[in-house]
Amino acid sequence: MMRIVIDTSVLVAALRSRQGASQGLLRGLPSTQFTPALSVALYMEWQAVLTRPEHRPPGVGVEQIQGFLRYLASIAHLQDIYYLWRPFLRDPDDDMVLECAVAASCEFIITHNVKDFARASELGVVAMTPGNFLRHLETLP
Repeated sequence: MMRIVIDTSVLVAALRSRQGASQGLLRGLPSTQFTPALSVALYMEWQAVLTRPEHRPPGVGVEQIQGFLRYLASIAHLQDIYYLWRPFLRDPDDDMVLECAVAASCEFIITHNVKDFARASELGVVAMTPGNFLRHLETLP
């Protein structure tokens, strides 16, 4: 089963729209085709960003967001990071995502910020949007 890293931008988009590809990706979890990989640093970023009032949907409390994140962590491959690839990308927060992907031998980083991860391919990881990833899954046997 392939491993992927889900960037925070995908989770934010999924909370904002119930009909987009980001939401579709999350609705497909758990999956028989892929497993999200997660590091402590990435989980902390998810929690810090998604619990901000501007990212929570109306009527959704911090406790619900934390429960959702605990669920994602429970189905994810938890990856320790022993080697930091910093600085490699322009944004240190993106380096943290790439480090998780490389350490967990992920094929893909799923993100809305594909350009920010352009150099990830040098380390064998492809950055793609949720929509492109869902289309990729449809081509698999």
